[in-house]
Amino acid sequence: MLRSVGMKLGGTVPDVPKVILLGTPHTSNWDLILAMGMRFALGLEYKWMMKKEAFFFPMAGTFKAMGGIPIDRKAAKDVVGQIADWFDANEKAWIGITPAGTRTKVESYKKGYLRIAYATGVPIFVVGVNSETKTLVFDQFIDLTGDIDVDNARVRDFVRSHYTGLKPENS
Repeated sequence: MLRSVGMKLGGTVPDVPKVILLGTPHTSNWDLILAMGMRFALGLEYKWMMKKEAFFFPMAGTFKAMGGIPIDRKAAKDVVGQIADWFDANEKAWIGITPAGTRTKVESYKKGYLRIAYATGVPIFVVGVNSETKTLVFDQFIDLTGDIDVDNARVRDFVRSHYTGLKPENS
C-alpha cells in the first residue's frame, strides 16, 4: 500500500510493550492513509486518536475497526484519565497521536500527549513524515524533563529540524 503512493519505511520499530507514537508533522488527510499503510505493512496493532466529529456514518465503523478512538476535545481533561486507564488495563498498548492536533500549521503543539506520558510513564516515540525522501521514519524516543512547556518546545523543534509533512506549507 505504501509503495503504491510512493512512500517507504525507515528506521527501527520500537521494541516496547507500551508506547505513545507521535505521528508528525500532520499536514494532510493522506497522513491517516499512510499511518494505516504502515500499520498493515508491519503488522502493528495500535490505537489512534481523532476528533469525534470525524466518526460519522459511514466512516465511524471503519475508523473504529482500524483502531480509531473518537475524542471529545471539549472534555480534554477526561481524555488523559481514559487513556491512562486504557494503558493500565492492557499489557501491550500502543497509541498514535498527532501532537499538533490539526493539519494546519501551528506554532506549538497541544500538550495532551505529554500529559498522557506524564500520567502513565509510557515513553514517547517519534514517527516522522519526510516528504522530501518520501519516507515514514521510526525515529527515536524523546527524553522528558517533566517541564511540559520545555518538553513540548523540544519535541516541536526536533520535528521542525528533521521532518517536512506532505503539505510542507503546513509543517
